[in-house]
Amino acid sequence: MMKKVTILLTIAAFIFFAGSAMAVTKIKLGVVTKPGSAQNIAAEKFKELIEQRSTGNIKVQIFHSASLGNETEILQQVQMNSIQMAIITGGPFDTFDPMARVVNYPFLFKNNDQVDKVLDGPLGAKLLKSLESSGFKGLCFSENGFRNLTNNRRPVKTPADLKGLKIRVMASAIHKAIWQALGANPTPMPWPIYTELEQGVIDGQENPLWVMEVYKFYEIQKYMTLTRHVYSYHIDVASLKWWNTLEAKTREMIQKAMVDAAVYQRKDNRSKNAARLKFLKEKGMLVEEHPDIKAFRAKVAGLQNMDLYKDPKVHALLIEFMEATK
Repeated sequence: MMKKVTILLTIAAFIFFAGSAMAVTKIKLGVVTKPGSAQNIAAEKFKELIEQRSTGNIKVQIFHSASLGNETEILQQVQMNSIQMAIITGGPFDTFDPMARVVNYPFLFKNNDQVDKVLDGPLGAKLLKSLESSGFKGLCFSENGFRNLTNNRRPVKTPADLKGLKIRVMASAIHKAIWQALGANPTPMPWPIYTELEQGVIDGQENPLWVMEVYKFYEIQKYMTLTRHVYSYHIDVASLKWWNTLEAKTREMIQKAMVDAAVYQRKDNRSKNAARLKFLKEKGMLVEEHPDIKAFRAKVAGLQNMDLYKDPKVHALLIEFMEATK
């Protein structure tokens, strides 16, 4: 009798552990950048937190360095649930949801405190909710940071200095419109762009300070201007198709881990900016720290009336953001 009981208990244990193994949730998470980049820091922190908190029942595989394609292609894969999550720069989202253009409006935010107050509040929540119509579950916001201009042709202090400069921009209608309004020649181009800069296919680019450091743009870009023209955000998203298959407890755990990872990454990113600027100067970049921001603002002031924002819902959200960041 004891033998039978032992055998039954062994079978039950086997079934239990086999069932547990089968219950592991696997997440494929895509980013376009390489390890050490802002997106990757958030992705790696999320992986660490969720695997720890789920005691191994949720496993994350990070696909980095554009191994899944550019950011638009990664988002398409999230829509189809080919991959479950992604951390993507805000710009490419406007192809899928024009509401995303609002945060990329030039000179919208004054500082990081204002960014956090707005994006972590009701307006940020409204934008994340809007993404559901395009097949994304918006979880939270991590960041690139405030964007600055670099080029290899001449110092830039005013918009007039931009004339004729071929500036790489991401695949975003609003980013292209900003640089057209400022008098440059914006050239949409997928990431990475080191070779194009090195060969002179483009004269310059615009990105946060960490990009200049991690991608070694100081080797091929002589001039930098601290324009801080756009606060560049990441939207941390999941496939809505996949999200709706998860149990409530699993969704809650994933959401909390991604939010905590985003908060960690934003703090980490901001804490390093002073040292980054010093490093870039030491590497020989000539930095214009006090450009004529008033002149830059004046050049882009009319963008709120462009076709990009003509959709009543988009325009209304833009006005709400502008009121909140006065």
